[in-house]
Amino acid sequence: MTTDVQYTHVELLTLNGPEYRRVSTAPPRLPTEDEIPIIDLSPIDNDLQERKQIAARVRAAAENTGFFYVKNHGIPEDLIQAAFAQAQAFFNQSEAEKQKIASSKMKQMDGFHGVGSTQINKTETKDRKETFSLRYNPHRDPQVHPATLPAEDQDNALWDGTAHLPGFRETTTAFYQARLALARKMIRIFALALHLPEDYFDELVTHPGADGLYVHYPGTPDAPSLSDAELDVGIGSHTDIQCVTLLWQDNSGGLQVLSANDEWLDARPVPGTLVVNIGDFLQRLSNNRFRSTVHRVYNRQTTSRYSMPFFLGFNPESVCRVVPSCVDDEHPPLYEPISCGQWHRDRLALAQGRLVRP
Repeated sequence: MTTDVQYTHVELLTLNGPEYRRVSTAPPRLPTEDEIPIIDLSPIDNDLQERKQIAARVRAAAENTGFFYVKNHGIPEDLIQAAFAQAQAFFNQSEAEKQKIASSKMKQMDGFHGVGSTQINKTETKDRKETFSLRYNPHRDPQVHPATLPAEDQDNALWDGTAHLPGFRETTTAFYQARLALARKMIRIFALALHLPEDYFDELVTHPGADGLYVHYPGTPDAPSLSDAELDVGIGSHTDIQCVTLLWQDNSGGLQVLSANDEWLDARPVPGTLVVNIGDFLQRLSNNRFRSTVHRVYNRQTTSRYSMPFFLGFNPESVCRVVPSCVDDEHPPLYEPISCGQWHRDRLALAQGRLVRP
């Protein structure tokens, strides 16, 4: 005997007003290999033909669910584990200690956000998470020539406030740099996936909007016995703002991705991989060919969940338009040109209630 599938809707706040996505009320299921594939990046530094083969797999994933795993991504496992240990050490501090580097006190808006300080989806609960964020700074970009660096490193207050944590600055910086390098390689793969020259986006990532985070989702003692409706969401249903996200997640699970068939998929951790997903700005540039997909996190553990996402956007002042390979007589551009920085600022202001649109 089969049961009719029931649906509800997720509301998303966009610059054009609320949008609604249909969502099955069925429990999350495991994805098929096509919905969230595992893509091997080991040939990424080989010849162009091998990169085009990677790009073909990325294109299929980007046009389907917009999520995939990557293995053999080049970031050493010992660096990942060292960064994970630093994230644990940071969040294990007292609230008073963490608040010393609150984001509101930092020049670059790096630093700490406490549990419940954000609510990414206004129709759901406040986000049950706390974060440490590191934004782009040319002083930690290996591609920037030292002679062109600003005289003042605006991270000084951030590092002074974490100096008591052994190795925190060194490990966090090294992990940020490794993810920035991988993100720049991936944006070349995305160029190929869009049937563009692989260096098409290179000039747009010389000083990108690039944020590296440590995220802690506290455990809930009675979480396993609660339904999703009864459990505070770790981070609410949303799409990512920028171009590409790289995500490391621990073994707790909890990441749920909305499929092309409006079902929640359980994007479980796969050892040795990172999750990659498309953000709204890349969907925009692809004329909606690539999918920026709704996702959320529930921590169903009694213990902590940790993740380490990295968000790549383009240079803030770069005005971008729909790419030529995604436009023809039957597919005119759906979006006007806009700078990546303006797009990011407007989206953040909207999320924080500082920008009102119809």
